[in-house]
Amino acid sequence: MAQVIPSRMTAEIDGDFVVFLIGMRINKFWKVHKWVPVFLAMPPMLKELQAHPESGCLGYIQTLGVIVQYWRSFEHLESYARTRDRNHWPAWMAFNKRMGDSRGDVGIWHETYQVRAGEYETVYSGMPPYGLGTAGKLVPASGHRESARDRLNRSTGALST
Repeated sequence: MAQVIPSRMTAEIDGDFVVFLIGMRINKFWKVHKWVPVFLAMPPMLKELQAHPESGCLGYIQTLGVIVQYWRSFEHLESYARTRDRNHWPAWMAFNKRMGDSRGDVGIWHETYQVRAGEYETVYSGMPPYGLGTAGKLVPASGHRESARDRLNRSTGALST
């Protein structure tokens, strides 16, 4: 278990990056044969991404129902998704085959956000490294990083969190 940092921290990451949210929704619980394979497909993909940092995946958070991934670029994310000898492509093909004309049994979704350098802010208080703090580096949220507005590199007001 990661060590809790007993102070306010913020995350910094060099350059642009991508935040990718992905999840599934079980619409018909009794159709276990439809949703269990979807549920079981993600852990091997995450393990593969951890083993291959050159893929461009900077890190991820897995919670119940949603996985947040941080990527160096959209091109890295798309390349992983479309590379046929990686875990995603065969899982995606199997999902489409299994769903056939019953797409209402289990839902999958994702959202992709491109974040330009410096156009984000984070704060973690009494937390182990988490979120963007695991993909970038953690630094004290003090001085010119004290408030959310300061962390967004804006000079007017003092919107504190």
